[in-house]
Amino acid sequence: MLTLIYRLLVVFLILVIGYDVFKEKRTSLQLTAAIALVPLVLRLLLIK
Repeated sequence: MLTLIYRLLVVFLILVIGYDVFKEKRTSLQLTAAIALVPLVLRLLLIK
């Protein structure tokens, strides 16, 4: 049960940050958000 909640939280964060990547105009902030997405996607795929 806890794993399911954790994965749902990670999916939510990926969606929010992913939306911000496409919404943001400045390239530096897009790059920062994209870098923040990498560990979250790896966590979602259960790659540590």
